[in-house]
Amino acid sequence: MQYHIFSPYRVCPIGAHVDHQHGLVTGFAINKGVDLWFTPREDTQVNLSSRTFEGNVSFDISQPSQVRERHWGDYARGAKYALRKRFDLYRGLDGVIQGSLPIGGLSSSAAVLIAYVMAFAKANGISLKPFEIAQIASEAEREYIGLNNGLLDQACIALGKKDGLLFLDCDTNEYRIIRKNPEMPDFEIGIFFSGLTRSLVNSDYNLRVYECKTAAWNMLAYTDQPLKTFDKTFLRDIPKSTFDKTKIAMPSRFARRAEHFYTEYRRVRQGVTAWESGNLKLFGKLSFASCESSIHNYECGSQELIAIYDIIKEQKGVWGGRFSGAGFKGACIALVDPAYKEDIEKELTERYLEQFPEYETTFKVFWVKPDNGARFVD
Repeated sequence: MQYHIFSPYRVCPIGAHVDHQHGLVTGFAINKGVDLWFTPREDTQVNLSSRTFEGNVSFDISQPSQVRERHWGDYARGAKYALRKRFDLYRGLDGVIQGSLPIGGLSSSAAVLIAYVMAFAKANGISLKPFEIAQIASEAEREYIGLNNGLLDQACIALGKKDGLLFLDCDTNEYRIIRKNPEMPDFEIGIFFSGLTRSLVNSDYNLRVYECKTAAWNMLAYTDQPLKTFDKTFLRDIPKSTFDKTKIAMPSRFARRAEHFYTEYRRVRQGVTAWESGNLKLFGKLSFASCESSIHNYECGSQELIAIYDIIKEQKGVWGGRFSGAGFKGACIALVDPAYKEDIEKELTERYLEQFPEYETTFKVFWVKPDNGARFVD
């Protein structure tokens, strides 16, 4: 019997770059993503092909994962790696995978991992709840792929609902879906792809994680508190009052990383209240503020992404927006009044390509909507 899994991409309007420090985040799954068609096998062989990338992937699901090959098949091996830590895997599958948006910044890697986790679990008769799927996929990305991420991407993809906003506490793993207020104006989500692609593992993503942890170590040291091992050190565990006392003493780059964390924590709290009350104007304003802090405190964003952001924040009909993903290349997102989207696309395309004509063939604009999380399709 053939099965079909749809695993959506995700966007995060407020709560950028803080999940790995156990912060607060928000997010949507969207109606574009990854499709995986597969048929379980009677033996342990896995055979995969891709309609997006070249080559085929084959391995034995019952055997330990080998070292990464820096190939699209690593994500399937990573899913196997994380599942085998918990379960015996005795049935492989034949599968074909395809992504619907060939762009960065929407956590396609997390979407792919979740699809593989769900497929391997189905083939082996393993029942998993959506949050368990998110945790296993996150572990695969951290431990096998090598990206020191938090749980934001996977949680949005596994738990998202088309009529609500995910609010997740990355310290306690408590979450809720906040339904859209009936008084809230309609919106669509613009995805503005710069034309640049990137790999998070090869970007400054992991470096920023270490800088945040170093800021936390500085604060602990300056206040004569015991240091924890680096892997158990998080900004969330240190009160903002400690940061206020110590920020002048630490190197400015570490202070800026911590400043982003503490201000983003406040923005998410305010954003959740705005969303609950249907105040999309305030919610969007906080998303803009998140991007400003990402640029100036977290110091991410290529010149291309900053150019897109600078253009969209001036446009009528844009409620708010920011970089999507790690924000080193990739894409910007915006919450947009549908009545203005054609004007926004036209203005943005013209002004962006005036600055960067070299991206004429790769710059793309997509319009998407919130959607339900990863699921089997009838």
